[in-house]
Amino acid sequence: MQTVTLKPKKEIKISVEGENISADIFSGKTEKEIHALVAWMGNQKTTIGELFSVKVEGSGPAADTKIILEGDFSRVKRIGEGMTAGLILITGNVDMHLGAKMSGGKISVKGNVDSWAGREMKGGELIIEGNAAYYLGAGYRGESCGMRGGKITVMGNALDFVGEHMCGGEIIVKGNTGILPGLSNNGGKIVIGGNTSRPGSEMSKGTIIVNGKVEEMMPVFKLEGDEIVDGVTYKKYTGDVIGNGKGLLYVK
Repeated sequence: MQTVTLKPKKEIKISVEGENISADIFSGKTEKEIHALVAWMGNQKTTIGELFSVKVEGSGPAADTKIILEGDFSRVKRIGEGMTAGLILITGNVDMHLGAKMSGGKISVKGNVDSWAGREMKGGELIIEGNAAYYLGAGYRGESCGMRGGKITVMGNALDFVGEHMCGGEIIVKGNTGILPGLSNNGGKIVIGGNTSRPGSEMSKGTIIVNGKVEEMMPVFKLEGDEIVDGVTYKKYTGDVIGNGKGLLYVK
């Protein structure tokens, strides 16, 4: 097994593109080789070693590689992008696009994440112990599909547009979400533990379950009556009926 620990050498004030921080890329590499990996700070080309201290213990394939990020990574984007295997543990906050397009492995954050975490995710697992910002599990501008597979769990709250254009996978938010979760969904499942507003607009497929209060209900759903899901009784709606959608919305 290989363990790689990164710590910022100083406070990072300008956004860093950190897509090379991935088990697939770090696996089997020495400290010197990881030091030399490219990173961009704003429009300036730099290296992992210039920004972070690097400690490598052991060696192994991506599936047996663990990356530990200690400190403030709130200005480091794209960590774990495209990851297929391995484990990333982050003990602080992190910037946008965490785990974007990942298809395997696991990322766990003991902090908050910025927007587009799990963007277009295909597989694997993303666990956020704090809060998530906008577009969790969504697709980036112009994408017809957001999250396609895998699982995202947020222990806190999330802001607007959770799972926008979601086509598969599962998102669980234990707290509240902002407006329009499940916007334009074509599959997948979203479970909201707290309150939300205007869920499921323009959805054609997929499932949304709300265990708290829906502060504003879009007038595009048909009430089908009550249904028990996992031992809980919900009001079952189908829609978005304007687009002949077959999505399911359950409201407690």
